[in-house]
Order: sequence, then structure tokens, then C-alpha cells
Amino acid sequence: MTDFDAYERDLWAGRAGVYARGFARLTVHTIAPLLDAARVGPGSRVLDLGTGPGFVAAEAVRRGAKVSAVDADPLMADTAARNAPDADVRVAILPALPYEDETFDAVVGNFVINHVGDPEATLAELRRVLRPGGRLALTCWTMPGSGVLAVVRDAMEEVGVAWPDDVPPSPFMTYGRPDAFAALVDGVFREARVEHLDWDFTFEPDEWWENGAMARVGSNAVVLLRQDPPTIARVKEVYDRRLTTYATGDGRVSVPAHALLAHGTR
Repeated sequence: MTDFDAYERDLWAGRAGVYARGFARLTVHTIAPLLDAARVGPGSRVLDLGTGPGFVAAEAVRRGAKVSAVDADPLMADTAARNAPDADVRVAILPALPYEDETFDAVVGNFVINHVGDPEATLAELRRVLRPGGRLALTCWTMPGSGVLAVVRDAMEEVGVAWPDDVPPSPFMTYGRPDAFAALVDGVFREARVEHLDWDFTFEPDEWWENGAMARVGSNAVVLLRQDPPTIARVKEVYDRRLTTYATGDGRVSVPAHALLAHGTR
């Protein structure tokens, strides 16, 4: 494992419940286009990477696919097994997968490639488990982060919270651009393409704060929770002020989200 991989294992340990209540509500928007790009349908043998709460796996099962799913965190895998009981859910840490060569018709990953320390090695492993002609589909956040992905980070920067040296950046700070993401996938898969996925995410600001920033979900939250209470309070004030721009009039806000979808053929 790289230092980033080790950091990620610690970051997500025990976060399954709060992730399902918070951030997973944002990422469900991309499930349909992800599965469409991989051509997941009845009878497809599908591997769902970094399954988290299992929402992608459950939708693939609903489409009639035969689904396997993996996650590095045992609690996440347990949660996925409950939410997608017809899927075969296992614990596995990328880039190593516990499957034979050419096992799957499709491999999908909803915001997981940006959580691995060696994306190139991971893509090579994904190619190994895909049959010839099989389809790959992966989402990642557009970088630099903007919209809903940036509301906490922007508030921290306005307050002057410094980013510590011991919190490693994801390789997708580089690869999270359309051209770089396409080049990465094109180095391993044929017919690689990258599409923009943009939508508006509606949420209650206090609920999002509690289930994200204050629940240690993501690196922004790791850094924020190292601050003293007065600093956290100032970040919350800026966060609330910035979100007034997106108010919907019912106590909620609707903030743009921006992601990329890459797909290709083995």
C-alpha cells in the first residue's frame, strides 16, 4: 500500500453509517449513468468496486445482473450485504481482487478510483478480471473540487485553516480533469471516453454539516476536526453564509455537483 492507501483505510474505518446517511445521498445520482455506460443488464456478470453501502450493487441486481461487490472496509461490506442481499459481497483492498482472470462482463466503480494510491495498477487489475470485450465504467469528482464538494473546504480556506502536511492528497487532484482522466483510462482500455455529469443536490445545511464535516467523512472533515472549537464555529458561520446563495426557501439549499464518468472496453 502507498501512504495514501494507508490513510484511506483509517479515514473510512467505521464510517459506513454516517456515509450512508450523508454523502451516499449525493453519489446515488450517478448510479444510473454509471451502469448504463457499462451496459449492465439482465444476465450481466458485474463487479462493483468500493461498494460502500451497496447502492450500486442493489441497482445492478434490480436490473437482473449477477453481482459481485467489494469494499476495503469490513463495516462497509457488511452494510452492502444487508442492502444488496442478492449480491456476493467481499472485503478486498484495491488493487488486489480475489477473482480469476476474465470473470466479469462489466466492472463499475462509483467514486472509488479517486480513493486509491496507484490508479494505474488498479486499472490493470480491473482489465485482468474483465472478459475480452467487457466494459469498464468509473466516476470521479471533477477537480479542483467545486459546488457541493467545495462548500466546507472553501469555508475553511476563508477562515484560514491550513492544510496539514500529513494529510496526503489523492492522485485524482491531478487525474480529476476530463483530459487527464481520459488519458489514464485510455492507457489500459480501448475506446475510452469521459463525460461530464452535472446535477443539483438538495439538502438541509445543518444535516449535511453533522453527517459530513462533523462526522469525519472525507479529508476536509479530518482537517476541520483538528481545529479548536472557536475555529470550527467560525467555519460553520462561513459555511452557512455561503450556502444562503443556494437557498430554496424551505430551509434547504440546492447546490451544483460536478463529476466525470469514464468508460472503455477491454
